[in-house]
Amino acid sequence: MNLLKSDLNIDFIKYKIPATIVSAILIIASIFFVVTKGLNLGLDFTGGTLVQVNYPEDADLNAIRNVLKESGYEKTVVQNFGTASDIMIRLAPVEGKEAVEVGNDVVNSLRQAHGSNVEMRKIDFVSASVGEELTEQGGLAILVALIGILIYVSLRFEWKFALGSVAALAHDVMITIGFFSMIQMEFDLTVLAAVLAVIGYSLNDTIVVFDRIRENFLKLRKQDSVEVVNISLNQTLSRTIMTSVTTLLVLLALFFLGGATIHGFATALIAGVLVGTYSSVYVASNIALVLGITKEDLMPPEVEKEGADQDAIL
Repeated sequence: MNLLKSDLNIDFIKYKIPATIVSAILIIASIFFVVTKGLNLGLDFTGGTLVQVNYPEDADLNAIRNVLKESGYEKTVVQNFGTASDIMIRLAPVEGKEAVEVGNDVVNSLRQAHGSNVEMRKIDFVSASVGEELTEQGGLAILVALIGILIYVSLRFEWKFALGSVAALAHDVMITIGFFSMIQMEFDLTVLAAVLAVIGYSLNDTIVVFDRIRENFLKLRKQDSVEVVNISLNQTLSRTIMTSVTTLLVLLALFFLGGATIHGFATALIAGVLVGTYSSVYVASNIALVLGITKEDLMPPEVEKEGADQDAIL
């Protein structure tokens, strides 16, 4: 069965009201969690102490995390820096302690657990003002991306499609951020990068659907707008599902095998791919229909031939 030839005949638009209710509930819940619980901002945004140490041989990151946790440092980021024996540790600010004092305490704890050969390379302090600047720049990056997409889709398709695509992307971003607020998983720069990647993924899926809708509007002269959109969604459904499934397989491998450092990144992309697949089907095209997209909106403009006025007079 060749699904690309639309052997499927699912009436997607029939469920637009339940889908709208589901989207509204998810968005309201996301706003509620962000307002009441906030985001569990990582050290990239809150500032803190940065410690670089060197082990004589390859270091066990999980063992280092356990030592720090036993020493009372709950909020930490431990990752390799350059080689498997060079470790970078970032810790949340500790009230009443200077960065040097925190760094020395960390190094002493590691030496007690793993031997005196642990060498301290660098202790630095990242101020909260840097985190505030990153927060502003991250929000600005998302806003600029959405504006750029609005302009691009308006030029390539039509402004009704553009508003539908931007609404779908905003829908995906809000729900992904709300999900992180609900589960209180750490939100750092890698998660912000994943949110921006979600925008790109969802846009690509939406553009494929819009391309097929535009083609069918020009081919199917007798069907109305709802029928054309339904046919287009059925024709692109197999491609949408295959793309989502293969992407999710990679992301699940990253989540389970990639280590703690990229858990947040993989989690944000998994949530974004799921929501983005749904929004490509139900949010973007539904909004275009609500705005009244028709064949006439997508028909190429008529070019007036030279001398047409004279021919009309004759």
